[in-house]
Amino acid sequence: MITIDKLCYHSELRYENAGEKFAFAVITLMICVMSRSMAVAAVVLAVMGVLTVWKGKIPLIRYLRFLTVPLAFLVLSTAAIMFNISKTPLDLFAVSLGEWYLTAGSHSFFYALQLIFTALAAVSCLYFLSFTTPMPDILEVLRKLHCPKLLIEMMLLIYRFIFILLDTASAISTSQDCRLGNRNYRTALRSFGMMGSVLMIRAVNRSNRLYDAMETRCYDGTIRVLSESHPPKRKVVALIIGFELLLFAFALWRRFFS
Repeated sequence: MITIDKLCYHSELRYENAGEKFAFAVITLMICVMSRSMAVAAVVLAVMGVLTVWKGKIPLIRYLRFLTVPLAFLVLSTAAIMFNISKTPLDLFAVSLGEWYLTAGSHSFFYALQLIFTALAAVSCLYFLSFTTPMPDILEVLRKLHCPKLLIEMMLLIYRFIFILLDTASAISTSQDCRLGNRNYRTALRSFGMMGSVLMIRAVNRSNRLYDAMETRCYDGTIRVLSESHPPKRKVVALIIGFELLLFAFALWRRFFS
C-alpha cells in the first residue's frame, strides 16, 4: 500500500460523507483558481492544511514533505518568469554579466509568486481529498454524479494496477539485489532497463488474466465495488456552504475592489 493510501485509511475524516468532502475540495479549488488572488490562495492553503493535519490527524511532517514535491517543481518552472537576461536592468534587482544583466522586475516576480501560491493551494485541495477519502468512495461519488462508466472503470483499473506493478517491481528489485544486479552504476542501469521490460510484459499478462477472470464471473460491462456509505450531516453541510460563500465573497472583493 502506498503512503497516501495508508494515511487516508488512518485519517479521522475518513468516515465523513465522501460527497461533502468532494464538494468542499472541488468548489474551493475552483474559487481559488478563478480568483487569481494570492490572498485567497493563502486562505485556502491554510484552511486545507489545518483540516488535513488537525482534523484528519495526518502527521505534519509528512504533509509538508508531500507539499515540497509540487513546491520544488513550481519554483523551478516559474524561474523563467521571475528572472530575465536582458541588456536593460529591471526595477527589482540586476546582476551585471558583462553587457547583459541577470535581472528581475517586481511585476514578474509577484506574478510568479501568485502562480506558486495558487498552484500550492489547488494541490492542497486535492491532498485534502486524497488524505481523507479512499478511492472507492471517490469513485462512488463520481458514479452518483453520472460520470461516464468507462471513465470510472478505467480509473478503478489504473488504481488497482498501481499496486500490482509496485509489488512486482519490488519483487524484481529484491531479486536483482540478491544477484548483485545493482552493485555499480552500469549494472544498475542495465538492471533498471531489464526491470522495465519485464514489468511491461507482466502487466500485459496480468491484464489478460484479469479480463478472463472478469468474463468467467459474468462481467456485463460494469465493475461493482463495495464502498462505505456515511450519511451527510446538516451541520457539516451548513459549514461548507458558509465557508464557500465567504470565500467567494472574499475572492470577489479582492478581484474588483481591492
